[in-house]
Amino acid sequence: MPTSDGPSRFPVFVPPPQGTHQRCPGYVPGRVAPVRSLPPAKAPPPPPIKPHGVPLRQQTRVSLSEENQCREDAQRLQQKLRKKTLICCGVSMGAFFLTLILVLSLKTGPELDENCPDHNPSLSSWKPGHQPQQAVIVWRGDLYRLDASATLHSLTIQSGGRVVFADSHDGSKNITLRTHHILIEEGGALHIGSPKCRYRSRATIVLMGRSDSEAVSEVPAFGRKFIGVKAGGTLELHGTERVSWSLLTRSIPASGLATGGYAFQRNFSRGIHLRVVDQDTGALLFFERYDTHESRNDSLRLGQLLRSLPVGRIVTLAVGDSAAKNLQRETKEVIEEKLGSKFVFDLQYRQAWALVSVIGGGNASCSEDVREHENHDTGGRALARRNFTTVNGVGFSVIAYSEWKTGVPSTGFQVDALDQVVLNLQDEVQQTWLPGDRVVVASTDYSMHQAEEFTLLPCPHCTSRQVRIQGKPQYNHTGEIIDGIDMRAEVALLSRNILIYGEMENSCYGDNMCQFYNHDTFGGHIKILSNFSSVHLSHVELKNMGQQAKKSRYPLHFHMCGDVDQKGGYLEPTYVDGLSIHHSFSRCLTIHATNGLLVKNTIGYDTLGHCFFLEDGIEQRNTLYHNLGLLTRPGTLLPTDRNETLCLSIKDKVYKGYTPSPSTECKAVSTFWIANPNNNLISNAAAGSQDAGIWFVFHSSSTGDSHGLVPETKAELTPLGIFYNNRVHSNFKAGLFIDKGVKTTNASAADPREYLCLDNSARFRPHQNADPGRPRVAAVIDTLISFKNNDLGAWIRGGDIIIQNSGFADNGVGLTFASDGSYPKDEGSSQEVTQSLFVGESRNRGTIGGQNKYSGVGGIDGKMRTLPRNRTFPIRGFQIYDGPVRLTQSTFRGFIPLKLPKELLFRYSSAVGFNLKNTWQLTPRNNLSQLSFHSTVGLRAFFGRPGEWFEENDLDGDKNSIFHDVDGSVTGYRDTYVGRADNYLIQHPGCVKMPQWNGVICSGRYSQVYIQTQGARSLSLSISRDEYPEAPLLLRGVNSQGASSQQYQPILMMSKSYTLHWSGPAPRETVLSLINFDKDDWVLVGLCYPSDTTFQIMSDTYDRQSNAFNDIKDYGTVPSLSELQKRPMERKYFFDQSAGLLWLYLRARDGRDGHSYCSKKGCERVKVTATTSSKETCNCTAKAYPLYAKAPSAVVPMPALNTQPCRDCGAQQRVFSSEPWTSYLQTQVKSLSVKEQQQGDNSSFITVNEVTMSFSRPGFFLVSVDACSGKVTKKTSFSKMDSKMETYLKTGIPNRSIVLMATQGQPEGLVDLSPHLVSLGVAKAADLRSKESLAFWGFQGDSLPPFWVSLLAGQGDDFLGLQERYLPLGLEMYGCLQPATQQRKDLELLRKATGQQ
Repeated sequence: MPTSDGPSRFPVFVPPPQGTHQRCPGYVPGRVAPVRSLPPAKAPPPPPIKPHGVPLRQQTRVSLSEENQCREDAQRLQQKLRKKTLICCGVSMGAFFLTLILVLSLKTGPELDENCPDHNPSLSSWKPGHQPQQAVIVWRGDLYRLDASATLHSLTIQSGGRVVFADSHDGSKNITLRTHHILIEEGGALHIGSPKCRYRSRATIVLMGRSDSEAVSEVPAFGRKFIGVKAGGTLELHGTERVSWSLLTRSIPASGLATGGYAFQRNFSRGIHLRVVDQDTGALLFFERYDTHESRNDSLRLGQLLRSLPVGRIVTLAVGDSAAKNLQRETKEVIEEKLGSKFVFDLQYRQAWALVSVIGGGNASCSEDVREHENHDTGGRALARRNFTTVNGVGFSVIAYSEWKTGVPSTGFQVDALDQVVLNLQDEVQQTWLPGDRVVVASTDYSMHQAEEFTLLPCPHCTSRQVRIQGKPQYNHTGEIIDGIDMRAEVALLSRNILIYGEMENSCYGDNMCQFYNHDTFGGHIKILSNFSSVHLSHVELKNMGQQAKKSRYPLHFHMCGDVDQKGGYLEPTYVDGLSIHHSFSRCLTIHATNGLLVKNTIGYDTLGHCFFLEDGIEQRNTLYHNLGLLTRPGTLLPTDRNETLCLSIKDKVYKGYTPSPSTECKAVSTFWIANPNNNLISNAAAGSQDAGIWFVFHSSSTGDSHGLVPETKAELTPLGIFYNNRVHSNFKAGLFIDKGVKTTNASAADPREYLCLDNSARFRPHQNADPGRPRVAAVIDTLISFKNNDLGAWIRGGDIIIQNSGFADNGVGLTFASDGSYPKDEGSSQEVTQSLFVGESRNRGTIGGQNKYSGVGGIDGKMRTLPRNRTFPIRGFQIYDGPVRLTQSTFRGFIPLKLPKELLFRYSSAVGFNLKNTWQLTPRNNLSQLSFHSTVGLRAFFGRPGEWFEENDLDGDKNSIFHDVDGSVTGYRDTYVGRADNYLIQHPGCVKMPQWNGVICSGRYSQVYIQTQGARSLSLSISRDEYPEAPLLLRGVNSQGASSQQYQPILMMSKSYTLHWSGPAPRETVLSLINFDKDDWVLVGLCYPSDTTFQIMSDTYDRQSNAFNDIKDYGTVPSLSELQKRPMERKYFFDQSAGLLWLYLRARDGRDGHSYCSKKGCERVKVTATTSSKETCNCTAKAYPLYAKAPSAVVPMPALNTQPCRDCGAQQRVFSSEPWTSYLQTQVKSLSVKEQQQGDNSSFITVNEVTMSFSRPGFFLVSVDACSGKVTKKTSFSKMDSKMETYLKTGIPNRSIVLMATQGQPEGLVDLSPHLVSLGVAKAADLRSKESLAFWGFQGDSLPPFWVSLLAGQGDDFLGLQERYLPLGLEMYGCLQPATQQRKDLELLRKATGQQ
């Protein structure tokens, strides 16, 4: 605590004591210092000695003889003394008052704060000035406060030296330090603000230099153009705390207006041009040109039109060429009367005239301008402009102009929201997002390139959650929950008051990858090395950072720092908070061999290569909380950074002559690249990458500079850290990708691929302590929001993995699970999806453009929209690849198959689908249960058809597609299996055909037989069930056709007999493994061989963990098939030489272990070794049938169709939001106009949380809902707007109510209703005179109108249809009582992840 030697309001700073007390040189009283031991800071110099007073005169003795003289002298002296005394008194009084003034001024000045590093009295003012050639070293005893801008060649801070940027209480300082580099080492410290005393002023560090500069030498480990922190260094940068990023809460349309705006320009178009604009929406209602120069009739028509327009309508006029000659007086009078024109009566030949006004508004509503014509020029433009507001509160401008320029007459109109667009945000930002700041609004479409930057403008009328932007958006940006999925755009603040940036050249130069980039890519960088003393960065802006041509040169790089939290000895764990890293040239933030780092509220925008990058595969325990990355572009450094062009162009590190494969080695650039699963991702957003949003990749060993530090990372066995509440959207390849590894060896002749390219060898299979001998640990993906990803919402390989409480919408494919592998590589695992929502095509129709390649009709409304992949791409919600998977308690909506009539093609959108062109195995243990399908699902499941995307649809996986409908929630038939319609290995006569699905529903028991062959090339396998010999299943095998070994995995109905035939000579060795067989499941198989074949047949159990074969037993022979059938439990076989069929039973003797393919003992196998001299094709079909043909029958009878509603089906949540602690109200309003009724529609209702309240009488229907609890409090209807309804609107609606309104027929009194809607939140009284239907969401309360208040009106053929809104409940702005402590799981998990609980 500060001490004092007397009453004072000024704290006395106590210098750090001498001795061994451990404090870093960056110590500030009131802040915890790290444990690292460093030399003590130098004590401040002693205070200056107070000046002494004038010394007293020396007394002298005087003689008597001199008395008279002395007396006279005394008198003179007395006079002088009196004069001097008066002077001294005056001086003393002046000094006193001056001192008093100084004291008072000090008393009223800013109080010193012990938490502010620049307030430390031991600091000396430092103004080095501009010395671009001076390399400055600040070391022991140099404790500087930088008080002014400076330019230095370089700055090194070491051995207890300290540099602190000066600040001011009012934030008026503006200090810029320009230098080639700053190196902090051996006890040196650089401070700008502190966590408890944030920097208020403007601090800028400019890192200068070119990559090819000979005047600047490279610094070992750092290179050029950097801020570097070595062992013992301290870097503390803390800008003003600001909301880093937020979410839109109201959609902003392209152009800013929902109607799209309007623009027109025309030359040489004579007469008066007129535009009529709807004052409520900004929509253009009517346009015409009236040649009032030549035509008197046109003049009269203009007057008639103006007389017919209703009061309040916006009218704009502009002259083209000339309009005065036949402009009739009565028309001028109408223009003057209706529009308030002052100039129309004096309009002359070729005068430029423009007017914007409102019918009936008079002079006050009129904006008008006129310019004289002289020598074919008007000397400028006649410009009229007026601003308006839509009924929903959106500002817009109407502009008209007219001019002559160099002999060319020009006329134009514009209706837009330029400089008037207001962003409604989730958080209170007004105090910290300031005019002049830059923001970026993320894309909410398939293309990440629809992210847009804006500058903020002053906005006096904005609320605390609103800001106004300069210009207008080019694209739609969603700001609402749509179809239950949170699609709100992220809005990020790019500006900070501490700015570090690289000074750039105007174009690319030297060896900075100029063959790929036309701009300079040699930016600055910040690099932190191990054993630093203290590093904390908060609310700092990093711009033009990173060096694309250099590895280890990233905007912010923690380089091999080890443990940087308490585990590493740091009492205050290292963190990065609120950084804005944008327009960077190599990544955003790199965590390299560093553990325990906290990165939160940080933005990475517009970067090259992986953005948030965990590098070598050994980084663990790092926590990424509430970070945002967007517009992640391809880079060059690693193969995984590169797109196809870069992948094929950069070949200096592959083995000579090798050409990389982009799809399998590159094309993986990701916003979050996570190289070890033991890291925590909480509430992050990946809002647009060239490839993936979040990619978990698995290193089999430590790589890069970490190679050898950890001999085996076991990343693919390591349990997943916390994964909660992350959102991924607008990524081209995938939102979330969990799969693959990287190549950990250099290129060679044996493997010519580049080091660290993608590798397909890794499989995520987490176990306790990363020990495969210990139990599995489920990896939980909780609350993932994934939408508008062009290809995959999520691709996840491995097990055990659980996805829960997640939402997928508008992805090419919503979610795909891929198994750990196939037997014998995978012992079987669990993959589960529960409590989730899948939306095929939502009401977010996107914006055509911004590198969106495909568009077409689609969705439940059949309107134009952007599309993933292609207009015919078969959109799927949940895609089954192999399995086993469990999909349960989930909901599907918006999957509508579409016929494209012009092309005679289809888009097969289905809720459940299968991997296209699939060569792989599928398991019948893909279990679906408790699913709910919305009425907007037209195709619940689809098995493909030959054609585009499916090709011939005849690969092994295509043919074996199957899933288990456990409870009948998909098909209506409980405990049935759904397979492809032409697969007769799984059918019986009672099966139900589903032609639209190309599927069949069957009862029975089903398992796989994994068949491996050796000794015969290019074999295809034909399998016939004895009950359907005319419909064999032909399998090509998984391996290439030229391979000497092959594998097949047919799905068979249990308790049936089958024959197997080959397309060539029989294989020398055949192994049949029983996969997914339960105990005592069996099939009887007959394998085709030449009649002279002899056999050695044995059974065993393969234990994958020990790689051992146990229970080895030989098979014996029996004389006949009937004898074999009598002894099904014994290991016997029968060879029918006449038919060429080797018959034996495949029977499981052990029970399966959970979801594994086999028992704990291992997988049971039968191995057949055949010896024959024959080379003939072994297809015994003609001899086997009809000899062994049987009548079809069902082992398990088909259940009855269930007609009861599915209980507890679907996800419990209606809304899947990135703020799961907020409750939402699902509302639907369905109004009905007379014309809709005439066309046969008779449905009108209001729905609240899936409870439908219908009404059948013409008039108005109102429902009130408590905005705090979500309970319906009132519902009432009125046949017309009369006194009763007026009274109800004024006094009958409870306070804090959400008000929903629908109409039916042509309700009376719409005009009278309009003013009352203003009291319920509408921005202004709407013009409802000609409207035929309304849908309204309003609010009755004492607060400002919420952002979601909305009024929609229908007219003519513009039907409203079903309108859906999701409204937040319980908000403080409604006046709802807030809980004392809000339970937020994300914050609880953050505390857990960082060891705070």
